[in-house]
Amino acid sequence: MKKDLHPSSYRFVVFKDMSNDYAFLTKSCVDTKETIQWEDGNEYPLYKLEISHTSHPFYTGKMKLVDTAGRIDKFKTRYAKK
Repeated sequence: MKKDLHPSSYRFVVFKDMSNDYAFLTKSCVDTKETIQWEDGNEYPLYKLEISHTSHPFYTGKMKLVDTAGRIDKFKTRYAKK
């Protein structure tokens, strides 16, 4: 195996799904600026997610339309019958 291939800055980080407030704690080397108080009373770095396995339509079985830029409306107006 190659030496020094993987980063050595692994630490515990809280990943939080912002669409449903689901959060989980795992080791990661992702850079973060925010911190959060976790259930065990310790403070950990926070990384915000848009979609996780608890909100993704493939895992939940529910179709949930996430449209932040209005792309669907633009499509409908462009191809609407005149």
